[in-house]
Amino acid sequence: MSSFSLNSLAVSPHPTKPNTTTTTTATTTTTTTLIQLKQVHAQILRRSSNLNPSSNSLLLQLLLSSCTLSPHHLDYALHVFDQIPTPHTHLSNTFLRELSRKAEPKKALLVYERMRRKERLGVDRFTFPPLLKAVSKASALAEGMEIHGLAAKLGFDSDPFVETGLVGMYAACGRILEARLVFDKMSHRDVVTWSIMIDGYCQSGLFDYVLQLFEEMKASNVKPDEIVLSKIVSACGHAKNLSYGKAIHEFITENNIVVDPHLQSALVTMYASCGSIDFAQELFNKMSTKNLIVSTAMVCAYSKLGQVENARMIFDQLVEKDLVCWSAMISGYAESDRPQEALKLFNEMQVLGIKPDQVTMLSVISACAHLGALDQAKWIHLYVDKNGFGRALPISNALIDMYAKCGSLERARQVFEKMRRKDVISWTSMISAFAMHGNANDALNFFYQMQDEKIEPNGVTFVGVLYACSHSGLVEEGRRIFSSMINEHNITPKHEHYGCMVDLLSRANLLREALDLVETMPLAPNVVIWGSLMAACQVHGETELGEFAAKQLLELEPDHDGALVVLSNIYAKERRWNDVGEVRNLMKYRGISKERGHSRIESNNEVHEFLMADRYHKQADQIYEKLDEVVSELKQVGYAPNTCSVMVDLEEEEKKEMVLCHSEKLALCYGLISNAKGSCIRIVKNLRICEDCHTFMKLVSKVYGREIVVRDRTRFHHCQNGVCSCKDYW
Repeated sequence: MSSFSLNSLAVSPHPTKPNTTTTTTATTTTTTTLIQLKQVHAQILRRSSNLNPSSNSLLLQLLLSSCTLSPHHLDYALHVFDQIPTPHTHLSNTFLRELSRKAEPKKALLVYERMRRKERLGVDRFTFPPLLKAVSKASALAEGMEIHGLAAKLGFDSDPFVETGLVGMYAACGRILEARLVFDKMSHRDVVTWSIMIDGYCQSGLFDYVLQLFEEMKASNVKPDEIVLSKIVSACGHAKNLSYGKAIHEFITENNIVVDPHLQSALVTMYASCGSIDFAQELFNKMSTKNLIVSTAMVCAYSKLGQVENARMIFDQLVEKDLVCWSAMISGYAESDRPQEALKLFNEMQVLGIKPDQVTMLSVISACAHLGALDQAKWIHLYVDKNGFGRALPISNALIDMYAKCGSLERARQVFEKMRRKDVISWTSMISAFAMHGNANDALNFFYQMQDEKIEPNGVTFVGVLYACSHSGLVEEGRRIFSSMINEHNITPKHEHYGCMVDLLSRANLLREALDLVETMPLAPNVVIWGSLMAACQVHGETELGEFAAKQLLELEPDHDGALVVLSNIYAKERRWNDVGEVRNLMKYRGISKERGHSRIESNNEVHEFLMADRYHKQADQIYEKLDEVVSELKQVGYAPNTCSVMVDLEEEEKKEMVLCHSEKLALCYGLISNAKGSCIRIVKNLRICEDCHTFMKLVSKVYGREIVVRDRTRFHHCQNGVCSCKDYW
């Protein structure tokens, strides 16, 4: 230990009187440690017959010194404070202020409670701001209301500093109305008070109120600072109020307000959130130094708009990236149908030693779910458990969805069963999992079980249950559940619910009833609803109604590629080649192309993607040799290519060649030559599987003795021993 403090005390000629100067130096020096503080504390106690004002001053220095050490030493500070029988109000306030600034604000409330209990609380107007700050940080509403009551009782509730603290406290605790009541009663409101009230509305998501309050602030002749303006601009972005955001930008320019990094970031984000990415990019380009905050805002903006290439360009230009920036880029890939890039970026992040948070992991799990690669999903799950994320409810819910979309209903259920706490999202995720796998009975059982356990279903839950009924042909059950949603659960149906009902009736070939529902529903039918009716008409050969539905859809969305393709197919089926030509010329003129089908398969921890008639794979020759072999084997058990899905004016043999080169068939053949014999083959396709490929998968499962799981755009098909889980109803 350093000799500067204890040696000085040891040679003091007056053993009953502490050497104030020496001890103060000891307690304020920058090299002080907890051991040194305890030794100084012992000297103070040994040399003081009673704690006089001089000793109080020394103990105050000791308190403040211990507060600057590790948070673990706050308990020692509390112990020192308890040594003072009647602490001076200034000492108490100083101590409370230090405690309120720490990571454990409840310690300040603990001191307040002890002081109140021992009736040794010396209170003045400076006592309340640190206490209210501690309440705000701890969201301790009950304690805050008690402190408010004490302030009112002692007449301090009209003090501007106390009032400002009360506004912040109520806003931080989510009681925005109470915050506004205090705010409105204030006789003097400075820019800090306005900023706190504005921030309260922002935190509560009441962005329109933020803009109204800003108008009141300007009318009160209070000049906003950069912090206030950042919040206002941010509120404009959240409210999608571009015109007001531009007006604020003009206000900033006209008043020569210094634009700091936070305000720059807010402006860039606001323009991007309102869809004006060009304005955002222009602002970004004008910046002489592009700091991390603003660059991350641009990455987020481009990612949310699906422009991941632009987002990645900015991301790669950053020399130093924080977790927020990495998470934004990963999320951008995950939400833009680029799951492999998201997982690759996550691996790069790991190599650099950057630890993810819950937000990052949710994006990673989402990417894995979208990719549909089970081996990757297992690895992600191991990572989640190893790094302590598994205890978080949102993570567990996401894992259920991930396993379900990767084709493992069993693992999804295992995650669900192991969860200590389950909310409505947990149950809904499991119900939706059963629905997409065609397991309607389990979906319905879980739906009734969750209600038995007093978990109230929400609108999303009903979408899952109705979807299950739709894909299993449970018409009466679907009707009854739809009615109960309205009459028993008081949930107003939205487009998603009507869409499920239209789909349910349409799949069951109750097309006229489906049309009646579309025409009588209280909401204007959207693209999805007309699309469900249109697709079912194509399946059931109702060309007239199908053409009508397609045209209704195209009125809502003229460039909808799916509707134009279906319309072309309807005309092709009736051999109306002139009409087919008109539709295709229209698509060509508008630059609209049919979405290309592709299929993915995971093998040896790698994901391989195939297009129709794909020859780019390094094992293409082997794949096509295997395809010839498989077709030959299947023909021996009665297989003949079904060319009904080929809606082009070609010779029959050319149509057969086309249908045999569909991407899922190529993926399947690659699985047969690369995966272990007898193992399950899992394929993910971006479009609805065609009738021929569906038959092909079933026959291969029987002839080759393999389980084949195909995830198409709408559901899963589990093929085993020549039978599909969908029972040919999809």
